[in-house]
This record gives sequence, C-alpha cells and structure tokens, in this order.
Amino acid sequence: MVRLSINVDHIATIRQARGGVWPDPVFAGMVCEHAGADGVTLHLRLDRRHIQERDLRLLRQVVKGDLNLEMAATEEMLNIALDVKPDQCTLVPERLEELTTEGGLDVIGQKEHVQRAIERLHKGGIKVSIFIDADEDQIKAAKEVGADRIELMTGPYAEASSEEVVEREFEKLHQAAVLAGELGLGLNAGHSLNFRNLARVATLPGLREVSIGHNIVSRAVFIGLEQAVKEVLEILRSASP
Repeated sequence: MVRLSINVDHIATIRQARGGVWPDPVFAGMVCEHAGADGVTLHLRLDRRHIQERDLRLLRQVVKGDLNLEMAATEEMLNIALDVKPDQCTLVPERLEELTTEGGLDVIGQKEHVQRAIERLHKGGIKVSIFIDADEDQIKAAKEVGADRIELMTGPYAEASSEEVVEREFEKLHQAAVLAGELGLGLNAGHSLNFRNLARVATLPGLREVSIGHNIVSRAVFIGLEQAVKEVLEILRSASP
C-alpha cells in the first residue's frame, strides 16, 4: 500500500493567526500517527510563517514513523536538518511572496549547489528527496546530483480544469514515474491531492508515498483530524493492487 505522510503546516498556520499555542502541530502529528498515518511532513520556511523550529524539534522526539522535513537548500536549513536529523529531507524551491510552493525545484539550473547540499545531508545519515515537476530532464538531473527519491509535483494534474487537461497531466505523471523507476529513484507525490483525485495518483507505478496537508486539515474542520486521516487511508487501501 502507498504510504501516507500528513503535512501539518496548516495546523501551524491556524495557530500563528492568533500567535498563541493552539492548535499544536506537534499534537496533530501524534493524532495523525494514532489514526494510522505512516509519518509526518512539515516545511520549515525561511520566514517561519507557520512551522517553527520548536515544532520540528519536538516532532523529531515524538514521531514514530518517518519525519519528512521540507526545506530550501540554504546554509541555515542544512545546519538545522543536520542537527535535528529527520528521516528524510525534501528539497523544495521557496519564494517569500508565494502562498504555497508553486512548482518543482530547478535542479538543472543549480546542479552544483543541490549536489553539495545532498552530499552534506547524506553524510549526516539523512535520505534526500527533491520536489520536482514531471519533467524528464529534471528527473534525470535529480539522479545525477545524488537524490534518493523524487516527489512529483501533482498540482497541474490535481488542479486541472478540464478532463482533457486531467488526462494530459496524468500521462506526464505516469511517464515520470516510469522514468524514476528506470533510474532507481524512489517515488513520492504531493501537492493539491484530495479525496477526489488521490485514488488515481495512487496507481502510479512504483509510488512509495503521498504527502497531503491542506485538504486533510480542511476536512478535519468538519469531521475531525483522526477521521479525515482514516478516510484517506481507506482510499489508498482501495487503490492498492
């Protein structure tokens, strides 16, 4: 079965709106694991708009499954990652003006920088994934710089406005998944996945894990976090061969 990692960033977003201590993304991570999630994802951004370093350090202590840290490949973030030692770091692009991550990392345009970052993380015993568009050349570049895995950017598929675009974007994802397998790269997927589009993504060949945050938190407002996680797990079970 495809593994499920819950992104708790939006729990932190609600907390930061009032500047208090609740809701606590650390507690949310524990609830998600209790409900059956395989791990927790969080993005420690340069501007600290939601997740704080305190959240990362406490989650490292309490998460029993995989802890996945999304991060820009900056000196500050590398030092934090090497100190905290999450199970996986996912390298992502980051712009201060963006509402959420807007696309995959341009590995080709910064090969040497990304390769050095991956080498440092590997020396610290941390597996590295790269959040990447379903682009053949970028995926090949991810292999060249030493990534263990890639996380396919599923936004263009998930947010497609017509059936024609849906089919075109899914075919790109499928071809990218096949290529990742041929290159020996582990395969994750994430961005804008929800209860309607997840099942098909779960059929991608070689898919190891999906990361879902905003949609689960949105649904949890109405039915509770534990139940929202369980519903996604049921979708993944049903989609498994």
